[in-house]
Amino acid sequence: MLRVGFLRLAFILGCALCLSAQEQYRPQFHFSPERNWTNDPNGLVYFDGEYHLFFQYNPFGDKWGHMSWGHAVSRDLLHWTQLPVALPEENGVMIFTGSTVVDKANTSGFCTGGKPCLVAVYTGHTPASNGKKALQTQNIAYSNDRGRTWTKFSRNPVLDLHMSDFRDPKVFWSDEGKQWVMAVALPDDHKVQIYGSPNLKDWKQMSDFGPAGATSGQWECPELFPLPIENEAGSRWVLKIGLNPGALQGGSGEQYFIGRFDGTRFINDNGPSQTLWTDYGKDCYCSLTFNNLPKTQPAVMMGWMDNWQYAADLPTEPWRGQMTIPRKLTLRKTAGGLRLVQEPLDGLSSLRQQEQRAAGTAVSAVNKLLSGQQLSSRHTADINVSMDLGSAQAVGLKLLDAGGSETRIHFDRSSNEISVDRTKSGETGFSREFVGRVKAPLRLEGATLRLRVLVDADSIEVFADGGQVAITSLVFPHSGAETLQVFAEGGDPGKISVQSWMLNARR
Repeated sequence: MLRVGFLRLAFILGCALCLSAQEQYRPQFHFSPERNWTNDPNGLVYFDGEYHLFFQYNPFGDKWGHMSWGHAVSRDLLHWTQLPVALPEENGVMIFTGSTVVDKANTSGFCTGGKPCLVAVYTGHTPASNGKKALQTQNIAYSNDRGRTWTKFSRNPVLDLHMSDFRDPKVFWSDEGKQWVMAVALPDDHKVQIYGSPNLKDWKQMSDFGPAGATSGQWECPELFPLPIENEAGSRWVLKIGLNPGALQGGSGEQYFIGRFDGTRFINDNGPSQTLWTDYGKDCYCSLTFNNLPKTQPAVMMGWMDNWQYAADLPTEPWRGQMTIPRKLTLRKTAGGLRLVQEPLDGLSSLRQQEQRAAGTAVSAVNKLLSGQQLSSRHTADINVSMDLGSAQAVGLKLLDAGGSETRIHFDRSSNEISVDRTKSGETGFSREFVGRVKAPLRLEGATLRLRVLVDADSIEVFADGGQVAITSLVFPHSGAETLQVFAEGGDPGKISVQSWMLNARR
């Protein structure tokens, strides 16, 4: 007979921003546009004291279409100001995913006044019409006023293979090759091509990578960047590739490869059949890193918090779509080899309010300590949990409980797996693909489960084992979902420690 214990921590979910009922799921500390549709982040770049987030955007409605680059800026990666559309659809050409770089040496000839300028490199998508197939090409635009206004290059496209699927350029300056490098996807061939250019206008193919890893869907949104190895002086390069459909949990998801980049080609350290996943949830896609970050700042990545299986049907209005929390990145040496580590950026702690603590050696003792405590928020929390497994066969959290609806985070020591189950998480009827449980391998070095969990109005992000496992999940809890519970099954846990804060509800 299983023994189950529960540790209750009440959430009073007041409407901190007095939002209307139709915005009950509006994210409070994740970016979402004021209205209308968004998907992939684009052109992430730091320039002149501002972080720029461009994003796939439909200026005319909350369904996919009329793809343009929306634009928002931030001084801290947490508080965003949405600006007018940066690159609009024009002359029948949509503006698909791409990059923004800082042209410090004016290699492009676009910069004025002896100062660096911003250059965007994007895929132009011309839909099929009048018997002609769709066309995707690589194009550029530039800005000399900190990204507020943009001019498209008069001789676009700068790279055209006359293909319908050829997209999502990631561009950066290579110190090894002394030139600009572009990684761009051939989706149906499961390849990433690598090009070089001295000036962002003239591109020459240098190499390609793939097929490798998972190939059951189209490859999209490639990323190529170096990362340091924790506690070592060395580094490796990461090649990240989106997969849609056919990802691990269904629909869209992302894999990564670890290796070396010599300025012209990426060499995979592992066998071509090995598949590593960036996120084990269903709702983190097309993650991109920021270009031109200060050298003292670790690499930072953001993704689209959604899945193409149900993105058009989410129960939100007047917007549809949002981004993940910005995540700092490193590599960690494990028994299985080097692995990507993701953690929320350090600045998130500046949003913390109303700290609550509870600790004890048994569920009942912690329950007593928590008696009468409350955490005021609007579905927002930053939670650190440490649970010694003791004799328990499974431990975890039950979040946002309201009249039988709940989301469960569950660690099973026999299978060494952690899972997130949103089967009964609240509003789920908009898509049968949304309902279900996702799981990830998690082999603890000791006998203590450590979790960092971020809860927003419509999402839960789980970081386990110091960020070695990330699970991102949208959830749409019913009104009155007010509790967090820690549970143990099949025995008694050892020491339990809970530390939590509400997060200042300001976007």
